[in-house]
Amino acid sequence: MERVKVVAHFMNGELVKGYTNDFFPKKPSFHLGTSPSERGTEVTLKDLKALFFVKDFDGKSDYENRLNFDEGKVYQGRKAQVTFTDGEIMLGTIQSYDKERPGFFIVPADENDNNARVFAIAGAVVDVTFL
Repeated sequence: MERVKVVAHFMNGELVKGYTNDFFPKKPSFHLGTSPSERGTEVTLKDLKALFFVKDFDGKSDYENRLNFDEGKVYQGRKAQVTFTDGEIMLGTIQSYDKERPGFFIVPADENDNNARVFAIAGAVVDVTFL
């Protein structure tokens, strides 16, 4: 499996940027390395708020994500607003959601967002509202 760029957002507020190739939604842990060739350290899902699959590690610090869907655009999945325990709100689409699972993927509504997709940890989510 190819290594992908991710940013791990921990429940304690810590952020760790790195690479992984062994993340699977049903596995309780994965490895996070600081370079594409490093296996890295083990990260436990229950310690995370979310795992952000990013396009670029730097992002755009001055970019403000839109909190709306483009009118007339067809989206894959169900439109939803997700609220995390820290108050962050994310708007995007969800393919499958089951609060009994460890988490779920969100694809941001804003295609210019630096996040290609996000795996939200169920225990770090306060509310999922389908729109």
